[in-house]
Amino acid sequence: MALSRQAAKKILKESGAARVSDEAADELAEAINKFAYGIAKKAVKLASHAKRATVKKEDVDLAS
Repeated sequence: MALSRQAAKKILKESGAARVSDEAADELAEAINKFAYGIAKKAVKLASHAKRATVKKEDVDLAS
């Protein structure tokens, strides 16, 4: 699941934007998705290193 255009527009509007282009929303969504997937991959590696199949909050905290 990835962040949608509408969700990105909502974030931009809640941050003070009066209007948001589709291209701006798409760019923000892509940046957030790249960031989130990077953290997720690190969290999975941390859980694996601890010999766990379950990714815990602590793994995500350490990965971010």
